[in-house]
Amino acid sequence: MVVKVGINGFGRIGRIVFRNAVEHPDIDVVACNDPFIEPHYAAYMLKYDSTHGVFKGTIEIDGQNLIVNGKKVRFHMEKDPAAIPWSETGAEYIVESTGVFTTTEKAQAHLKGGAKKVLQERHPVVSNASCTTNCLAPLAKVIHDKYNMIEGLMTTIHSYTATQKTVDGPSGKDWRGGRTAAANIIPSSTGAAKAVGKVIPSLNGKLTGMAMRVPTQNVSVVDLTCRIEKGILDYTEDDIVSTDMCGHPASSIVDAKAGISLNDNFVKLVSWYDNEWGYSRRVLDLLSYMAKVDGAH
Repeated sequence: MVVKVGINGFGRIGRIVFRNAVEHPDIDVVACNDPFIEPHYAAYMLKYDSTHGVFKGTIEIDGQNLIVNGKKVRFHMEKDPAAIPWSETGAEYIVESTGVFTTTEKAQAHLKGGAKKVLQERHPVVSNASCTTNCLAPLAKVIHDKYNMIEGLMTTIHSYTATQKTVDGPSGKDWRGGRTAAANIIPSSTGAAKAVGKVIPSLNGKLTGMAMRVPTQNVSVVDLTCRIEKGILDYTEDDIVSTDMCGHPASSIVDAKAGISLNDNFVKLVSWYDNEWGYSRRVLDLLSYMAKVDGAH
């Protein structure tokens, strides 16, 4: 079953979702929207990417349309989600990737434009959480199911993102977040551990975490230190570093050789994730799953 999808917000995640969708047999992106990017510039940014390289295909412009691999993709420039004519293009599922319409109430505005679902809780609006949550959750679940996690502390060593500054500048309440991203290791907050407790109730209140924003452009890593009830068996993997994981489609790649243990019940686990590419793949997987569930009813 092919799902017709619209993308609102053509920033990092919007464009990487688009690139991944081209390779996904169940996803057909029929329209995009970004009020701050005109179609010619959108085509340029889709084609050239400093992290993931040149787009492997053809991109052309036809008026307000992008022509990607010979297929027309309508490009809108509406500020109000309710004004985007999704129904005109047949887009039923919308990927909300602006980072602005992050509540159910705000994201539901897309439904007025003819959308069926917005990927952003039964729910016409669904959240795919964050890239860090997508890395931590499978790791925590496997450990908890197998060894019964008593408690855990998580740190994500996270590449800088577009919300950070290229030079020191004002940053509201987060003063550290206003410092130069490419020159500093910046302590920050993350809701990933709390989010895991929402989807795995038996871990609710057992996990907390923080982030360290570091001067690398892509690929991040979760460091999970936890107390467990049962001992863990040893095993080994390759000696990888962060750039080896750029473009990896998985959400969580466990690096067994980087992990350590104080004893059988107190361990540190390390898991890599491409915070752009791997996360975007899970967005598409969720879209495909939602469409199958909807089709069965």
